[in-house]
Amino acid sequence: MSENGADRENDGQRFDRLPETPADRVVPGRASREEVLDWWDDRFGVSPETFDEFSFWEKGAGKLWVFAGESPSTTDVEGLGMTFLRTRQEHWKPTTVAAQRFGHRATKNVVDLRPTEAARFAAGDDQELDWDGDWGYLIATREVAGERAPLGVGLYLHGELRSVVPKGTQEDLPE
Repeated sequence: MSENGADRENDGQRFDRLPETPADRVVPGRASREEVLDWWDDRFGVSPETFDEFSFWEKGAGKLWVFAGESPSTTDVEGLGMTFLRTRQEHWKPTTVAAQRFGHRATKNVVDLRPTEAARFAAGDDQELDWDGDWGYLIATREVAGERAPLGVGLYLHGELRSVVPKGTQEDLPE
């Protein structure tokens, strides 16, 4: 059954809509829509209104998907929209595709990389980097035609930017 039904655990084969608020939570540990929107706003400065036309779903434990529009409350499909966020771990982690799709709206915890740094990041290489912002997951960007273009998610710790771009999406960028 759905989040509103009697099923109180995750099913890794089924998408369940996130509850609107923590008070609506039926499945223990499941993030709510409100918590997801607050996290994107707090961490990256992405306004909750950005996601007004999207619904959020969990498949398995903490694997969140975003879908443009609506779908029936519970659905047994392989994919629904795009992967969006990993929860149910100490630190929530946005996916690379979410950073690429919504990262242009981020106003904080964005690291703007020079061409050589961007090329290393996109190739999956870690690098020493001076950053005076928060530690943790960042949205890494580069400039393209005068605009900020998100590359993906990086993890910044102890003066090092770690590329967490999945192997299948790593690429060679011109420096």
